[in-house]
Amino acid sequence: MTANKYSILLPTYNERDNLPIIVWLIVKYMTEANIDYEIIVIDDGSPDGTLDVAKQLQRIYEDRILLRPRASKLGLGTAYIHGIEHANGNFIIIMDADLSHHPKFIPKFIELQQTKNLDIVTGTRYNGDGGVYGWDFKRKLISRGANFLSQLLLRPNVSDLTGSFRLYKKDVLRKLISRCTSKGYVFQMEMIVRARQLNYTVGEVPISFVDRVYGQSKLGGSEIIQFAKNLLYLFATT
Repeated sequence: MTANKYSILLPTYNERDNLPIIVWLIVKYMTEANIDYEIIVIDDGSPDGTLDVAKQLQRIYEDRILLRPRASKLGLGTAYIHGIEHANGNFIIIMDADLSHHPKFIPKFIELQQTKNLDIVTGTRYNGDGGVYGWDFKRKLISRGANFLSQLLLRPNVSDLTGSFRLYKKDVLRKLISRCTSKGYVFQMEMIVRARQLNYTVGEVPISFVDRVYGQSKLGGSEIIQFAKNLLYLFATT
């Protein structure tokens, strides 16, 4: 399909049940589409044995999987920086390891990027046939509300600002991360806002987002307050 190589970054924390399934699905869809890829697992000291599971997967899939663990939970932004440093691909794909992002969409991301030579392709839950499955009304309301507020204040020119399933040119991602100051949930949002400032081209692919199958969601009340604070900060500074 292409001479490009794609490095898929999987930051993990307590994902021992999900990791074998997500890896199997990535391998399946990338192999079927004849795409050159590697999976970089960045485990942040999971106490549930996620790293042991990753080591077993590495024995099965060999050089397709790189393990780049860290001693403790250091946050998403630094996980990506850590992943980029070890990435052999010229494109970086970021996605959640909890099965909320289905690897079947990756070839669509790649196709759109190649067709339009885009700097970034991001998955959207709020356009075309995209959607969210498995969330209760409250969670949907929070997500929609966060997205609406973000659109209103930041005018990012994308329909889903808080999504975290994306394809970046490696040098673009590196530059964006160097400009970002946010942590946690807001980090993804700031990436797109900074991309707009730097005139990077962004395309969207509709995706189905499915709530995590195993384990606990990482979103709680403190994250929502932090999100509101960071949103106002971004509004004031961008």
